[in-house]
Amino acid sequence: PPPTAPQATVSFVMARLRVLGYSNPDTLAYQSKVGPVPWLQPYTDDKIKELAGGGVSSLVVVPISFVSEHIETLEEIDIEYRELAEEAGITHWERVPALGVEEDFIDDLASAVVEALPRMEQRPLQEIDEGRPVSLRVVNDLVSLRSKEEIGAEYGPVRVRNYRRVGFTPKAEVINGRIAMAAITVASLSSYLQGDLWDVIYNGRIPFEWF
Repeated sequence: PPPTAPQATVSFVMARLRVLGYSNPDTLAYQSKVGPVPWLQPYTDDKIKELAGGGVSSLVVVPISFVSEHIETLEEIDIEYRELAEEAGITHWERVPALGVEEDFIDDLASAVVEALPRMEQRPLQEIDEGRPVSLRVVNDLVSLRSKEEIGAEYGPVRVRNYRRVGFTPKAEVINGRIAMAAITVASLSSYLQGDLWDVIYNGRIPFEWF
């Protein structure tokens, strides 16, 4: 991923902290490297050792790229990196919690969603085809959903198509299938009682010999 986003976030946060009277230095490092493939650098474990070797004894870790708690915060940062820091000489270690469901963060997410929605008077078929976010209200206008009780189907909700159905109705197909299953059951039972069930099955005569 491009490093510009986390770099911009760090610059903004530190500028705000300095306005509030904090003047502590900061550094940006990257985690989540898997396997031999190169990753964004500097790596967090290398930076911890470097800071400790330079005389730093206190660290506050801020997972700026994570919005919720998961294995990379609870395991990698809280346990593995903390142990590494203590071994390197860091005596005070703190980790800022992820945003989670913090009210201001959720409000910002909602605002971002609203900004991404197309104008409601347009039917954004191109946006849907391209996988862009669209309003659920627009989707409901384009795809008419009905309950299974409304259309008499056994499974729902389904998309209602505006065309004349040819052949059996859904209810007739259900009845037809049940009649066929009943015929197969009766034919199988009769063959079983006559002792020739396996011959009938092998020759493919169930249920046709009953018609």
